[in-house]
Amino acid sequence: MTLAIVLAGDAAASLTTRTGEPLADRIAAQCRRAGADEVRFAADLDELAALAGAAQGPVLVTGADLVAHTAVLRHLATSPVGPTVALVLADLPAGGATRVREERGQVVEAGPATDGPTGFFGGALRVGVDDLPALVTAARAVRSGAVAPGAPAGVVDRLFAALSALGTLVFAHRVRLLVARRVGDAAELSAAEAAVAAVDEDRAELRLSVKERDDFFTTFFVSTWSPYVVRVAARLRLTPTVVTMISVAFAVAAAVLFAVGGRPALVAGAVLLYLGFVLDCVDGQLARYTRNFSAWGGWLDTMADRAKEYVVYAGLGVGATQAGHRYGWALAIAAMTLQTVRHMTDTWYGVLHDEAARRPRPAATGGGIGDRLNAASTRVQADTGSLSYWLKRTVVFPIGERWALVALTVALFNPWVSLIAVLVWGTLAFAYTGALRTLRARWMRVPVLGTVDATLHRDDGALATRLPVLPRVAPLALAVVAALGPAALLVAALVAARSGDGAGDLVWLVPAALLVLLVGALGSGAAHDGGLDWLVPAALRAGEYLFAIAVGVIGAVPPWLIFGYVFVLTVHHYDLTARLEKRQAAPPLHPATFGWDGRSVLLALAAIAGFAGIGMATLGTYLLVVFVASVVLAWVVLPARAARASTLPVRTGGVPG
Repeated sequence: MTLAIVLAGDAAASLTTRTGEPLADRIAAQCRRAGADEVRFAADLDELAALAGAAQGPVLVTGADLVAHTAVLRHLATSPVGPTVALVLADLPAGGATRVREERGQVVEAGPATDGPTGFFGGALRVGVDDLPALVTAARAVRSGAVAPGAPAGVVDRLFAALSALGTLVFAHRVRLLVARRVGDAAELSAAEAAVAAVDEDRAELRLSVKERDDFFTTFFVSTWSPYVVRVAARLRLTPTVVTMISVAFAVAAAVLFAVGGRPALVAGAVLLYLGFVLDCVDGQLARYTRNFSAWGGWLDTMADRAKEYVVYAGLGVGATQAGHRYGWALAIAAMTLQTVRHMTDTWYGVLHDEAARRPRPAATGGGIGDRLNAASTRVQADTGSLSYWLKRTVVFPIGERWALVALTVALFNPWVSLIAVLVWGTLAFAYTGALRTLRARWMRVPVLGTVDATLHRDDGALATRLPVLPRVAPLALAVVAALGPAALLVAALVAARSGDGAGDLVWLVPAALLVLLVGALGSGAAHDGGLDWLVPAALRAGEYLFAIAVGVIGAVPPWLIFGYVFVLTVHHYDLTARLEKRQAAPPLHPATFGWDGRSVLLALAAIAGFAGIGMATLGTYLLVVFVASVVLAWVVLPARAARASTLPVRTGGVPG
């Protein structure tokens, strides 16, 4: 339930619109149309504090001097970027406003002395439930006069400045295409109303459904026409989740055609893959156009994207094998493993960058190559549309470029060439991003894993958490060593298999590789406060995947089964990162997955006993069942129980009759 509070104490509240309606009343009506369940006027900050303190849901706070499209307030009220979001304008209002400096969409400084890239507070903000106590505190601080000198005279500006000063994480919502202005007199009001009337609100919203900055292929080969699909989907009342499921069906159909082989099937599969990617973009655009956001939808979209991609790799692996290429499945497994480890680094580097934006950089880090790389990256990102801008966005091999490369190579050549192309570009992109991000991370010196449950995101099991901590050794060094053992075992197994001697005789190396892998567990309880410790989860993922693949090769496990087992592992790990990105709790059944250490021990025992295939199939099936059960619990059962509990009548006691 969203409560909207209009601060009616400003002088602009007495202004009258063209229709003769008080401006404050029109803002209140717009808040209702924007989705507010209740709208209240607050004459002063004491009244606002009382209303916010009693609120049970998010609160939309706006001054009485705002003239804007209703869509601006609706977008602010439904923004999925974070719980607390402020409206930010590009131009300074005539009456003045709080200056805002933002980085990566976060307000990192607000006040009269703010410098650097600035915007200006737009006079409205949505405050999440967890930040309501801070809003109450800020209101009382402003009321008592405890605000920074030189703060703007507007009550809502001083409230926002005080809320930011308390350290509240506030995200910025900038206005594009639509109109939002703050007015102080009748002339400004008239001009603002004319500007609002000159813009087609629905047409602007449709254009806003497309991301402002996207990758090259998506920008020029998808988003040029996908808004038309969005409009049709909205008229058919399709939900983003339904569109996501349709895109999954297209990708699965493409994978089947790639597996069948033959030029007509490969070309048809390439077309379906492209259309599936278009729908993959449409689901997010439809969510933005209809403002139909949910944590479930965001989680599902992330999981579906990765599942689709890896199903396509499986189809390519089958197709390459059917065409007579010996290592078709091996290439598919390698592509999936490489892409997952890349994604793990992408996720944690994003968390690192967000955390760095919220923290002042230590003075000791000034200058150096990291500083220069950061400045160069900022310049390139600001030069939107330039050759360097597009090269930077393309070289990292994003999803649109991966889909385009697969579709093009499989249509012109064959699945084997497609997998080779994905691996080559993916490896180069990983080397490029890994090197530059490492240098920039050393410059930022921000510990990230210390801000979350490191044990959860390391995916440690009972064994790892019970082993002693190796003192004075960085967790990243231990994780890298842990990955090297399985990597060496896999190389030895592949060499033996290629020589024709068979890799089965190397089973005696499995315990040794396992012991090296478990070295990573010695950092489980250590403080992950190093500048590069954000790489630990990716290193542990690599170690576990490589160990499983090596065990499969040594145990003569069918390649498709190795692929399936690693696929289940990736689903489990993407579940963790998707929940992190969507600010969701840990999977309810996470302890039942045994951790990377427990799973590796079980696989090693199965290999030593001579039942590697049976062990891999059994453990993979078990993990898949646990994952499905965890999804049902997290997204169906537990929310239903919470909803029922919130509607139960409160018992007041009494004597039984």
